[in-house]
Amino acid sequence: MINQTTKDKIDVLHQQYINLAKGNQAALKEITLTEIPEMVYNSNAIENSTLTLEDTEKILSGGTLARNVNVREVFEAKNLAKLTESLLERNKSALNIKRILALHKTLLTNIDEPIAGRFRTGKEWVRVGNHLGANPQFVPTLIQELVDHYIQHKSPYFLDAVAHFHAEFETIHPFVDGNGRMGRVLINLQLMHLGLPPIIIQNKSKHTEYYPLFTQHQSTMKFGGFTELFALLLQESLHKRITILTAKKIIPLSQWALQKGVKPNIAANKAKRQTIPAFRMREKWMIDEAYSPSN
Repeated sequence: MINQTTKDKIDVLHQQYINLAKGNQAALKEITLTEIPEMVYNSNAIENSTLTLEDTEKILSGGTLARNVNVREVFEAKNLAKLTESLLERNKSALNIKRILALHKTLLTNIDEPIAGRFRTGKEWVRVGNHLGANPQFVPTLIQELVDHYIQHKSPYFLDAVAHFHAEFETIHPFVDGNGRMGRVLINLQLMHLGLPPIIIQNKSKHTEYYPLFTQHQSTMKFGGFTELFALLLQESLHKRITILTAKKIIPLSQWALQKGVKPNIAANKAKRQTIPAFRMREKWMIDEAYSPSN
C-alpha cells in the first residue's frame, strides 16, 4: 500500500493535469500516440517477444525489418497497437465482460482465431512457471465477480482497486493466451476511464519489480506491491505530460545532473523514486531543463 503523502502528491499532479488538459486534449492525445510503440514493445517483451523497440517502431510505421522475425510477433505488435489506440477513442466506456472479450479478440486476430475473444473452457488449463491458472470451469464466474468487485468500489483507493484487479486477473489467467498483455491493457483502460494517463510497465525491470509481485500475491493474497509500482509509474506519466505542456526545453537527466552538480546515480535514483519530475522517453530519463532541486 502507499502512504497518504504519496496519495496527496498524486492528487496534486492529477489536478495539475486536469487544469492543463483544458484546451490541450489534442496535444495529450498526440503524447499518448507517440508512446504506443513503447507500450507495445515493453508489454510484448515482458512476454519474451524478440522484437526491439526499434523493430516495433518500424513495424508500426509500416516499414520492413532488415532481419527475419516470426510473423506472429509482427501481428502481436500490430494488434496490441491497434487495441491500445482504441482506448483513446473509447476510454469512457465502463469495464465489463463484453469489453474485455472484444479487446482480447483484437489482440489475437490473425494469431489464434479459435481462442480469440473467449475465456478458457473444458480442459483448457494454463500454467505459467509454477503457477496454475484457475479451473476453466469457474473462469467466467471468477472474472464476473472480479469485475463486479471493481465496479462496486470495494477498494477505497483507486490504485488499490486497479492493483487488486490486476493481481487477481493474472492469478485467474482467464484466456488460453494473451493474459499478460490483456492485463496490462486493462490497467490503462481503468486509469483512462478515471481521467488519468496510461502507464508503461517496463520490461527491463520485470524480474525485479513486476514478476516478484505475482509470487507474493499468490502466496499471501497481498497486492500492495502493485499499488506501489503503479503509483510510481502514474507519477512518471503525469510528470511527463505536465512537463511537455509547460517546459521550454526538455533534456536528458544525465545532462541536467551535470548542470546542477548532482551525481548521475543520485539523479537516476531520484527519478526512479519520482522525487524529481523526471520521466522516460524511449527508455531514457528526461527532465525539464529549468527544474531546480529546490523547487
